[in-house]
Amino acid sequence: MRVALGVDHRGFAVKADLLAAVRARGHEVLDMGTHSEASVDYPDYSAAVGAAVAEGRADRGVIVCGSGVGACIAANKIRGVRAAVCHDTYSARQGVQHDDMNVLCLGSGIVGRSLIDELLRAFLDARFAAAEPRYVRRLRKVQQLEHGGQVGP
Repeated sequence: MRVALGVDHRGFAVKADLLAAVRARGHEVLDMGTHSEASVDYPDYSAAVGAAVAEGRADRGVIVCGSGVGACIAANKIRGVRAAVCHDTYSARQGVQHDDMNVLCLGSGIVGRSLIDELLRAFLDARFAAAEPRYVRRLRKVQQLEHGGQVGP
């Protein structure tokens, strides 16, 4: 699997650990930056990771900012990106299995280095439950919303 990784200056402190953890799981990493602790804008890195996923250059993405929230908001503006902030393994796994989440957003001020490997493992090892009609139906509704459509009961 190809994984796009982007961090802002707040995420830079955990970037080396993330790169190592993704590679240790046997995946290829596309390093989308940043490359120092100099102050940068998280939307730039969310856009880079999101574009890589949306365009098919990466299968999944990981973005890190201070809380994960800003990076998540920015990434979800890109058509085809389904990003979520996950700071527990259940959400990281279930987000892929039930919602076809393709970008994991983390907060460097929230997630300690010891949890990074567990979150990545849960996210990268999970697969969308495409055989389950209810999850496929829900995903189609999300995609319909993304394209300006309406949904409802």
